[in-house]
Amino acid sequence: MIIESLSRVRERIGIACEKAGRDYSDVLLIAVSKNHGIAEIREAEQSGQIHFGENKAQELRDKFAEIGDSVIWHFIGSLQSNKVKYVVPAATFIHSVDSLKLAEEIAKQAELKQIKMKCLIEYKTSSETSKAGTADKEEVFRIAEFMQSSQSISLRGLMTIAPFVEDIAPARKSFSDLADLRDEMRRSGFALPHLSMGMTNDFELAIEYGATMIRIGSAIFNNC
Repeated sequence: MIIESLSRVRERIGIACEKAGRDYSDVLLIAVSKNHGIAEIREAEQSGQIHFGENKAQELRDKFAEIGDSVIWHFIGSLQSNKVKYVVPAATFIHSVDSLKLAEEIAKQAELKQIKMKCLIEYKTSSETSKAGTADKEEVFRIAEFMQSSQSISLRGLMTIAPFVEDIAPARKSFSDLADLRDEMRRSGFALPHLSMGMTNDFELAIEYGATMIRIGSAIFNNC
């Protein structure tokens, strides 16, 4: 069932890319496997899925201990500084860096492991209190400057979560705001190759606005 769900999602990505005038290869599908077991991840892996997203530090740690680096792990959830030590050894990407303090701890743990951690800064584009990220543009620039100067962090882009509402206008604004911030930061000298935005309910719209990483969970795993 997961294989069929992945096939449908990939077809939708292809249609969205065609409509946006983009290449399918420009969009990385991250299968959000949080709360799903090893067998389900293995089934997705057998169908060619390589990138998986987790949002709990200990859950990622435990899955990595069993599956290892045969897949590429993305940490996409809110991350407390005291749990960075669980994430850094397992994840290739951390999408949810939302403070300078957190960036500093990631750099510290990455240095201890002698790796260069690929990170994205989470920018809050929604007024919803449940959404994470920093809404302070100046903080985003401070984090980016620190990451760019760090020997143990590679700044790879920006991430956001759009409001979950029936009206697409707020989601459209979220994606547009993130793309605008990326463009502004590029003019200031930051490369930022990735925009991590779009989930099951809105990823086609995110692709329209330039998403290079989309995080899909329920459309893949919740039908099994």
